[in-house]
Amino acid sequence: MGTLIDFFKRDRFALLAGAELIEVGEGYAKARMRITEQHLNGGDVCQGGALFTLADLAFAAAVNSHLTLTFSTSSQITFIRPVSEGYVYAEATEIVNHKRMPFAEVKVTDEQGQIVAVFTSSGYRKQGMVIEL
Repeated sequence: MGTLIDFFKRDRFALLAGAELIEVGEGYAKARMRITEQHLNGGDVCQGGALFTLADLAFAAAVNSHLTLTFSTSSQITFIRPVSEGYVYAEATEIVNHKRMPFAEVKVTDEQGQIVAVFTSSGYRKQGMVIEL
């Protein structure tokens, strides 16, 4: 029997980007990514898409923690400060645990705990599609 962390190891794009889940609980998840030179944009800071991918992985784990397959329907990210090295962390908290349309907030922080970005997203739960662990 696996875990949600094992299930999300199948998220090949997030893995390719270097994002990894480090904690999952009911309506909660934390992920991290070590910024490498490959994550940097032309301004030598982490590319926004990499931060979005990290936040999206944390969101997905938090809203799928109820084991009903849930997909994002709408997401928004606000970038607060640039980061160009070290680890970044995405901590997702499900704000609304609705049977069909959950909503979560993800705070992306650097190694010093400073907010790098804030991501919000709603999802759609596919009734009858249970995640097998």
